[in-house]
Amino acid sequence: MPQDNRGNKRRVRLTFTEEVLGSQPGSKEEFDGFFQERAVAAMVKGGASEDEARDATAQEREAIGADEAMERGKTVFPRTMDGRPCMYGYQLKGAFKDACSMMRRVPGSKSSKLTAYKKAIDGTLFVNERKVPFDVFGEMGECVRPLRASTPQGDRVALARSETIPAGSTLTFTVTCLDGRLWPTVEEWLNYFGVRGIGQWRNSGKGTCRWEYAD
Repeated sequence: MPQDNRGNKRRVRLTFTEEVLGSQPGSKEEFDGFFQERAVAAMVKGGASEDEARDATAQEREAIGADEAMERGKTVFPRTMDGRPCMYGYQLKGAFKDACSMMRRVPGSKSSKLTAYKKAIDGTLFVNERKVPFDVFGEMGECVRPLRASTPQGDRVALARSETIPAGSTLTFTVTCLDGRLWPTVEEWLNYFGVRGIGQWRNSGKGTCRWEYAD
């Protein structure tokens, strides 16, 4: 396990061992509805004003580029101003929460000893960058897979499509942890990314990665 003693701010690099799938809705109808829901959530749960919520979601909406995502059901990556695929900092923070919630089920894990973990992550752990661009290794592609569901009308199958970034690509970002005692637990979550991954369809092994400190 990488070791580091440089205080509360560290650069982390993820190198993907399997392709990672985009998770933002791609069709215009889904796209518009998604950000309408995000704006409402920002007002109801986050205490934002209507103007603040509209401005924040409009910036995210513009970054993805709805006109370029024409296939219904396709999930994509947001883009930086210069067109590079990226992840938002809040997505990485959400991945930490997901990893913690799963590792809490493992007896003896560091996460299992963390009380009120969502509040601890929200209040003391931050990804500094708003947008984190990928360094893409090779060509981006598309993953198409069947989704099966049992309904009152019987079993149904639909096709899901996602934009993909290939294995070998990297994602480098800055993590600030106000409570230095939390770093070993953060490293446990980063290790968890190596078996479950981040992004869409991670239960199949997509988005798995190894990690290291980048400076």
